Amino acid sequence: MNSLTFRLEKFEGPLDLLLHLISKHKLNIYDIEISELLEQYLAFIDGLSEQDFELAGEFLEMAARLIYIKTLSLLPKPNEAEELKKELQGNLIEYSLCKQAAQLLKDVYVGADIFVRKQMTIEADKSYRRLHDKEMLLEAYLGISAKRRNQTPLKADIFKPIVSKKFVSVTSKVIYILRRLYNNETCEMDNLYKGHNDKSERIALFLAVLELTKSGRIVLNDDNSIVKLQKKSKMHKNASI
Repeated sequence: MNSLTFRLEKFEGPLDLLLHLISKHKLNIYDIEISELLEQYLAFIDGLSEQDFELAGEFLEMAARLIYIKTLSLLPKPNEAEELKKELQGNLIEYSLCKQAAQLLKDVYVGADIFVRKQMTIEADKSYRRLHDKEMLLEAYLGISAKRRNQTPLKADIFKPIVSKKFVSVTSKVIYILRRLYNNETCEMDNLYKGHNDKSERIALFLAVLELTKSGRIVLNDDNSIVKLQKKSKMHKNASI
């Protein structure tokens, strides 16, 4: 029949509880103060119910062991107490290492008895170790030089479409719009753009319309399909307001 294992709160055994107390009260696991550890241990198990005591005999056995070590340490020849203390410290250190190993295995466990270690960072050796004959190096150098010599230089004709692009100023289109409106006072927007097929001209014309509208020289109807020249009297009235 397999032995039963009882779990007391979050501790799986007396050694687990002792490790918790050592960590909590910052005790030295390699030189345990038995008196202080016993005090903390007894304070913990003192809060257990009678039913817990019946199920957790190992915890009571450890309490008796700690009391025995403390009692021996008070005698004139505490050599036996030191031996028992060292034995307990060895058990705690061994149990602590087992817990650390279990946590490492838990971190790399992926299921179905498969454990995968963390990806290792491999430092690549970038040293070039191949040896070449000097004739081979000369041939490679001459090949690079020949490639540079055979490169076709850039010709000015490549940039000609960019450099020779027609430049249209916004001011010229402002004058064009005002001349059109001085004669008829109104003009349809489509007719205003008629004959302006170049992209630069159309952009300059659009900016000119915005500039004249902003300054109050012209107004647009609700759907922006008709441009109308603003009369001077109305312009002056708006300016006074």
